[in-house]
Amino acid sequence: MSKYKCVIFDCDGVLVDSEALSNGVLSDLANKYGANLDVHAAIKLFKGCSMNACIEKIEDLINKPLPEDFETQYRTLSVEAFKAHIKPIEGIKEVLDKLELPFCVASSALEAKMRLNLGLTGLLDKFEGRLFSCYTIQKWKPDPAIFLWAAESMGFKPEECVVIEDSYSGVTAAKVGGFDVFGYTADDIHNQLKGYPTLEFDNMNQLISLIKNAK
Repeated sequence: MSKYKCVIFDCDGVLVDSEALSNGVLSDLANKYGANLDVHAAIKLFKGCSMNACIEKIEDLINKPLPEDFETQYRTLSVEAFKAHIKPIEGIKEVLDKLELPFCVASSALEAKMRLNLGLTGLLDKFEGRLFSCYTIQKWKPDPAIFLWAAESMGFKPEECVVIEDSYSGVTAAKVGGFDVFGYTADDIHNQLKGYPTLEFDNMNQLISLIKNAK
């Protein structure tokens, strides 16, 4: 019998395959202002960061302020990319169909973005009423507040939950909050998570077994 009573999923990179899309849009847009980033560098630099943190990092790179409408430009372009190309993470639909524990999603993204991408990938109905956004509480990973809020809202203590994350900031937030955290490393090409989560896995088909067998 599993030690866990609830599963808290990150969204981008765990439920929906959006990291390359969103960071591709972000790097292309940043490059118009002199950032000189490719998508791999962008993923390493921005993965798990809030939009404000991304903007600050870009401004540090180009050594000047970005235009006030930079975020609006990014949101518009990223929605177009998501509508054209977003897919669910391979195997996640089967995981959610088989998962016998309560589960939810806790993300640094806007709830509207979560709804869009979960809707486009056919996953939204599985999370309706259980979407937790950092924007709602105005606290972002690596602050653990989003996971603490999600756990409390679901009716569980941190030690009764397991968090599924793919970013260093997300893993840090979970650990600081007192959660076990499984690091999904399929796209961790920079080995940012290596040795840091409670455990690591690179195939969603492993997740049900890992949760059930956790002691």
